[in-house]
Amino acid sequence: MPSLPTLSGHDAVKVFAKGGWQMVRQRGSHMIMVKPGHMATLSVPDHREIAKGTLRSLIRSSGLTVEEFADLANE
Repeated sequence: MPSLPTLSGHDAVKVFAKGGWQMVRQRGSHMIMVKPGHMATLSVPDHREIAKGTLRSLIRSSGLTVEEFADLANE
């Protein structure tokens, strides 16, 4: 299992966008992302560094695996 990359909130949004997610709005320090045909929304914190547990939870909610997320991050 690859380790999670250390990402900022904006970098995480870019990676999720490669996976088909779209940022629809920002409320305070959280960027809200949706994906057509997907029930969940992602609330990505706009921090310099996202905590590993938070990032893992976002990846799980997005329907991606850690490996798929890491591949998208390295593209």
